[in-house]
Amino acid sequence: MDELGDALRTWRERLDPAALGLAHSGTRRTPGLRREELAFLAGISIDYVVRLEQGRASSPSAQVCAALARALQLTDEEQAHLLRLAGRAEGTGRVPRLVPANVQRIVDQLAGAPVALYDATWHLLHWNALFAATFGDPTAGRPQERNPLIRLFESGMTGVRYTPEGLAAFEKSLVGDLRTTTSRYPRDPDVAALVERLGRSARFRELWALGSVAGHKGASKTIEHPEVGDIDLDSDTLVTQGSDLRIVVYAPRPGTDARSKLGLLAAIGSQRLTARGETSRTTE
Repeated sequence: MDELGDALRTWRERLDPAALGLAHSGTRRTPGLRREELAFLAGISIDYVVRLEQGRASSPSAQVCAALARALQLTDEEQAHLLRLAGRAEGTGRVPRLVPANVQRIVDQLAGAPVALYDATWHLLHWNALFAATFGDPTAGRPQERNPLIRLFESGMTGVRYTPEGLAAFEKSLVGDLRTTTSRYPRDPDVAALVERLGRSARFRELWALGSVAGHKGASKTIEHPEVGDIDLDSDTLVTQGSDLRIVVYAPRPGTDARSKLGLLAAIGSQRLTARGETSRTTE
């Protein structure tokens, strides 16, 4: 599979020719722009567009990438992804999994909110006590349950409730974030193995085929807690510089009683959950 060609084709097919001022001529067998239309908008030859999409020209110049990004109306994140696929931004080898001391201090100091720390493949690396009390002790479950991507597309998020719209947005956002990771770490075998594993899911394949590239910013969800009842939370995701870690901080949803329930959980901790043998409901 040629990722650069696939990405260009996906981005081309999602555009509306009429919205770009291109006249409709003849019957279109596929959606989006034709190759000759993309070539015209980018100011490059149609033969070169064909070779790019067929994987026969894998290293376009930075200038060509900029022209394609403009013609395809790519976001900043998508343009960065294009440059990485074209070999114009150096990958850094393996996904960092070392938690720097300063990052761990930040997580530990945010004791008043559930906080979790993930690597770029969304494997859970570190969490604070209130996270464990809210979602369940991550050490009580299997290691693979610490990755929300695996849980989401293999078994579903037990103990967590989304609106249908919220779940769809959450799935698409995480998949877009993972695609960003694949271009940042193209030589990491763990990244490739994760994508291959998730590819067993029809839903993941559907979202992966969209070619979305975007950092995951956050989500809204309801935690179905066995001790204190439903807890309505909003999460925000911060990405660390250098180590590319995701710090996820949860906040009570305004207008709900989530704040008082988190306060209660901070007081009782996760001992009752552990004693009752509850499994982890780790999510993002």
